[in-house]
Amino acid sequence: MRVTEEVAAALADGGPVVALESTLLAHGLPPGRNRKVATAVEDAVRAAGAVPATIAVLDGQIRVGLTSADLDRLCAADAGLAKLSARDLGPALALSRDGATTIAGTSVIAYAAGIGVFGTGGLGGVHLPPPDEALSWDVSADLDVLAGTPVTVVCSGVKSVLDIGATLEVLETKSVPVLGYRSDSFPAFYRRESPFSVPWRVDTPAEAAAVITAHRSRGPGSGVLLTNPIPIEHEMDRGLHDRLLAEGMAKVAEDEVRGGDVTPVLLEHFHTASDGVSLDANEALVLSNVALAAEVAVALATRDS
Repeated sequence: MRVTEEVAAALADGGPVVALESTLLAHGLPPGRNRKVATAVEDAVRAAGAVPATIAVLDGQIRVGLTSADLDRLCAADAGLAKLSARDLGPALALSRDGATTIAGTSVIAYAAGIGVFGTGGLGGVHLPPPDEALSWDVSADLDVLAGTPVTVVCSGVKSVLDIGATLEVLETKSVPVLGYRSDSFPAFYRRESPFSVPWRVDTPAEAAAVITAHRSRGPGSGVLLTNPIPIEHEMDRGLHDRLLAEGMAKVAEDEVRGGDVTPVLLEHFHTASDGVSLDANEALVLSNVALAAEVAVALATRDS
């Protein structure tokens, strides 16, 4: 593992550090825009008083904190990076592959590096069942990793293309505390609210830090999920959202898309059929989440000092 001097110094001093994933940059945003977002995300963390630690695997080595050149390489159109969940880290390291880390992969590395707060876009969850089946066995590794890794994940809930109710049931079963930031509703990524409520609400970073500290006091256990609705001015219009979701689900059924290919197909439809609205929303919510993550990391560092 290679940790940049900036991140290492902050960790050594007990300062606030926020982990950032790299899959959003390498696989979630188009070339050009991804590099601008990479800078904007790190700037948002610094502006809130914390140190950003973007995580990836390059040249068969875990990188915690990336240089400008690393970010250029990560965001290049022809980078050809693998998508690395927690299970993929061993093979990527052993085979000297380059890869961008998902929420699961990033969380595992962040914890190993001593970073306890992670800002991202949307958590993975339980997929909606295929049209001819009653339930889905396709469950994101993000949920199991969150259940076993004491890292706080700040996100805008899960995407509406997933089974939100089933996802919340899994989080409850695995004893993962779910907090709503200034909201009583579990957010649905592009939309601020879903039909499902959050078990607990916090209204300040200090309250979130207090909950996290109390949860951690029981000893190593699960992480904490802090949900932060997309800023209201960037929320996707309900009519547009519902139309895109219905069209996307019809496309999935028609093309007989299964398993891990479902979400990428649905999100690609959102991106291409919304004239950029979904990309703008994605960027806005990520920036909001990492800023909140930084504020929580600062509050935690203050409590520990």
